[in-house]
Amino acid sequence: MPIKSGEITQFEGYSQFTCLKEFNTHFEWWMLEHKQKFSKGELIGIKRLARFAAKVPGVANAKIGTMLKAIHEEFNNNGISRSTFKRMIQKSIKLGILTVYETERKNGAQTSNLYVFNRFPQNELPKEEKLNHHEETINLLKTNHQKSRKETPKRPNQVENRTVLDDTYVCDRVPQPFVQMVKCFFPEAKTIEEFWKMAEIAAYRNLSEEKPERILETAIQAFRQLIRKLKYTQSVKNPFAYFYGIIFKKLRIQFYQDLEDLLDDTDEDSVIYRKIPPLEKILDWDHRILEPDYYKTQTMHDSPY
Repeated sequence: MPIKSGEITQFEGYSQFTCLKEFNTHFEWWMLEHKQKFSKGELIGIKRLARFAAKVPGVANAKIGTMLKAIHEEFNNNGISRSTFKRMIQKSIKLGILTVYETERKNGAQTSNLYVFNRFPQNELPKEEKLNHHEETINLLKTNHQKSRKETPKRPNQVENRTVLDDTYVCDRVPQPFVQMVKCFFPEAKTIEEFWKMAEIAAYRNLSEEKPERILETAIQAFRQLIRKLKYTQSVKNPFAYFYGIIFKKLRIQFYQDLEDLLDDTDEDSVIYRKIPPLEKILDWDHRILEPDYYKTQTMHDSPY
C-alpha cells in the first residue's frame, strides 16, 4: 500500500539508524562489500542518494530528477542518465542495500519514492583488511546542511576470523628462489603467486615463456627494484602493476637482443630467415608505436634498466 507523501521529517520512523555517523558507517560497509558490482555512473548515483538521506539518517524522498540535476551541476553537466540511476536502484534492492516504498499525493497520484537504506548485516561484516583499506573509504558526510570529518568504520567484534596462508602454501609452479625473496616483504601465499603471475604474463608477451631461468633471474631483479622504489618513495599505488612494468621492459630488451642475434647469424636466403616475421608485424603485435629500426638502435646503455 502506497505511503502518503509529505515532509521528509514525517518519515523518521523508517530510519534504521540513531544518527548520521552510524548511517555513514553502515553505508561504507555496504560499499566495501559490493562496490565492484556497480558501474562508475551507478556509484555516483548511489553516493548522491546517500547525501539526500542525511536529514533523516538513511531515508531519502527526493525526486530522481532533483538528484540527477544535482549530479549534473557537480560534474559540470557530465552527469548520469535516468536509466543508469534506476539500474542502480534495482541493484541496490537486490543486494539488500535499499528498500523502496511508493508514495502518493492526497489525490492518489503517485509521486517520488521513499528510499530507505538498510543496516549492514552484523554476521556478514567486511573482512578486516577491507575496513583498513583507506583508499576504498568513501566520504559521505559532506552534505548541503552538515559537514563532518571523514571517518573509517571500526571493526566490530563480530567479524569472522580469516586464516591467512603463508609462503609455505605457495603453489609448486612458483620457483622457490622467488618465493624466498618475496616472502621477506609480502609473506602471504596469494600475494607471492600474484607477483609470479605478472612475471609469467610479461614472459609470454615477450616470447620467453620457455626460458624459465631467464624469467626467474629477471623477476628477482625486477622485484628488488620494486622494493627499492617502495622504500624510498610513496608514488607506487599498485605494486603488482609497477612490478609488471619493470619486468616487461627488462624482458623486452632481451627479446630485441635475441632477435638481433638471430638476424645477424642467419643467412637471408635460408628457410629460417624467411620464417621470421617482419619487424613491423612484431611491433604491431605488441601494440606499441616504435620506429622500424628501434631494435637496432636500442642498447642496454640507452635503457635505465
